[in-house]
Amino acid sequence: MKIVHYCQHVLGMGHFFRSLEIARALEREKVIFVAGGERPDQEIPSNIKYCQLPGLAMDEHFGALMPTEPDRDLEEVKAERTETLFRIFEKERPDVFLIELFPFGRKAFRFELIPLLDAIKEDRFGHVKVVCSLRDILVERDDGGKHEARVIKYLNKYFDMLLIHSDPAIASLEETFGNMEKIEIPCRYTGFAARKPLKGARREIRDKMGLTGEDKLLIASAGGGKVGGELMSAVLDGFSSIKSQHARLLMLTGPFLDSDAYENLCNRAEKNTRIKIKRFAPDFTNLLMAGDAMVSMAGYNTCMDILASGIPAAVYPFSFNREQTMRAEKISRHIRLDILKQEDLAISRMEDIINNLLIRNRTSPDHGIDLNGAGNSAEIIRKAGNN
Repeated sequence: MKIVHYCQHVLGMGHFFRSLEIARALEREKVIFVAGGERPDQEIPSNIKYCQLPGLAMDEHFGALMPTEPDRDLEEVKAERTETLFRIFEKERPDVFLIELFPFGRKAFRFELIPLLDAIKEDRFGHVKVVCSLRDILVERDDGGKHEARVIKYLNKYFDMLLIHSDPAIASLEETFGNMEKIEIPCRYTGFAARKPLKGARREIRDKMGLTGEDKLLIASAGGGKVGGELMSAVLDGFSSIKSQHARLLMLTGPFLDSDAYENLCNRAEKNTRIKIKRFAPDFTNLLMAGDAMVSMAGYNTCMDILASGIPAAVYPFSFNREQTMRAEKISRHIRLDILKQEDLAISRMEDIINNLLIRNRTSPDHGIDLNGAGNSAEIIRKAGNN
């Protein structure tokens, strides 16, 4: 079976990594992974053929669409992307078209998706099943119901199935989408799509890092980095106040953190041998097994990594919308998870938060939350594509 998997991330990397985990689980199929945002430095599994569209992104306020290459013309990029998508379908003629988030989000990308979906509906590429791949919690909309009406229209017209990557006991789509009863296609909860750490990762990574049994490793993560600079600065100041020589900090600023902000962090930490700053770690989930505590943003993937690894954690939700706060609050009812507020970014508060995290034990993996969303999604997609 052949699958074209479309993923367009515009701010962080969560959409990309969740989609990649699902594509990885489709190990017996040929997956053409079509990405439209900046590509992180990540190894692509052997069952995946990676196709990079000319990049488009938005700023942290989700303003105007813009090319990731500043010298490119927007309309020229849009035309090239649309043509490239049609070329892929004409060549590959897939059994399944898996679309991440749209039509629940990515309205700005209708210019390339609607013409393609119209062509699929006309059977121009043979019989193609169209499946929506959706995360747990949607961003709020205040438009008098226009958004939900548009979502329903597109779902019922173009799609064959909706996959919701959540455990409904934790977060159900009905909580953030009020018109579930109007969806006419099958809707399936898959469980959360979590990355799984490797056995033995803690000892192997800590040996490579030269950490002893007494050393306590704090990991700070800004996710993609576009909106995590304030948190990273606060963690750096708070950790620098800690006197223990056995405390270590590995800071991952994200590949998209502004270069000036990244240099500023590096300069401030230059003389502290207990601190290491990097933009990105491709083995992040395994790294959390080596760590003793984490302070991070509260995106979908990061929260799943916390659940999968059991690492003591404090998260700082992105305040522009309710999604990250809702997720963190829901998870905190099942495991111990500290949710940070603006006032927690003060040096003295952050120092106390870090010290308390570093003496805490790991969370038991028996929290009962379904983290097999990638494997479950793969099985559902296989059945859909073969019917």
